Amino acid sequence: MTVFYTDKIASRGGFGSFWKLLMRWRGSVYKMVWQDMLVYVILYYFISLIYRFALDEESKRSFESVVLHCQRFRNLIPVSFVLGFFVSLVVSRWWGIYQSIPWPDTLAILIATHLPAKTDEAHRARETILRYVNLTIALTFAMISPVVKKKLSSLHHFHVAGYLTAEELKALQTLEESSSQHKTWVPVVWACERVEKARLEGHVSDTGQRLLIAEILRLRGNCGSLMGWNEYNVPLVYTQVVTIAVYSYFFFSVLGEQFLDPAQNYPNQDLDLYVPCFALLQLFFYVGWIKVAEALLNPFGTDDHDFEFLPLLTRHQEMTTLLSEQASAALASVSPDNSKLDPPPATLVYSDDYDEDTPLATPEL
Repeated sequence: MTVFYTDKIASRGGFGSFWKLLMRWRGSVYKMVWQDMLVYVILYYFISLIYRFALDEESKRSFESVVLHCQRFRNLIPVSFVLGFFVSLVVSRWWGIYQSIPWPDTLAILIATHLPAKTDEAHRARETILRYVNLTIALTFAMISPVVKKKLSSLHHFHVAGYLTAEELKALQTLEESSSQHKTWVPVVWACERVEKARLEGHVSDTGQRLLIAEILRLRGNCGSLMGWNEYNVPLVYTQVVTIAVYSYFFFSVLGEQFLDPAQNYPNQDLDLYVPCFALLQLFFYVGWIKVAEALLNPFGTDDHDFEFLPLLTRHQEMTTLLSEQASAALASVSPDNSKLDPPPATLVYSDDYDEDTPLATPEL
């Protein structure tokens, strides 16, 4: 799941400010590339040992010709260009997915403002509208995230989790039998109908009704965007081209980076270092790059860098209750008349007790 680390560098700068992050394993580039590097090193030294100790002189000359040929032509593979463009595309896609995640906070604030719970009916309307919106989000997450799908694998699980009443469960089951299309739009219809009913009952104004429906439809659009990102992927042919380019480059690098006998006076073969340092660095950077794209291409799973949709559902339920109910109730409990509350101080005083070496607490979703 998501790895938090920016709090470690919140107030650091200058020389070596990022070095502290290099020792981390979870979510690191080392965790992603070590297997590829291990395979490369095993193949490299297997071939090197055969060349040095198992071949006769004539076979060594033939092997050296193959190595020189690989050195000459492997750089024709446009790894940097193809891989760089692919990673840029994947990062843009990942950021688009993040921006499409629905957050019901604004709707909860609008409901608290335009649908004040002065009566039991208004209070039930607020709860029902927000429950329908959270249900839409949960249905969407269950369609795109295996983690959420495992937790909420059927409509019955949504009923047990408190998203659906028994009557609503039967209504959705009836719709499931009549159509194979997804039903994430159904709670949106219910929410809009509930807002209109509240307007007809006089609990919300015409302006408030328009604002609430517009926000509900905006959240529906975000859910639709998430399903679109999940359904329509980067073309497979592009992913295949990038993968073939990177791994074929290092397949030929296993031969092309071999150190040859300096006595043969081949060009650029004056030293026999035994360890291909620069080839390993190339492998580390290029394979690390493609692993980044691999991790960000589908952020709906359980990798270190995937979005945590299940805690996000819990967070949405808590925040909608907090913003629409508890925040107003807390203020009213302090003073029924808000005008009697003490104004904030003109000058804010901050504590000097902050220690930059003390890790900041990561808020729970």
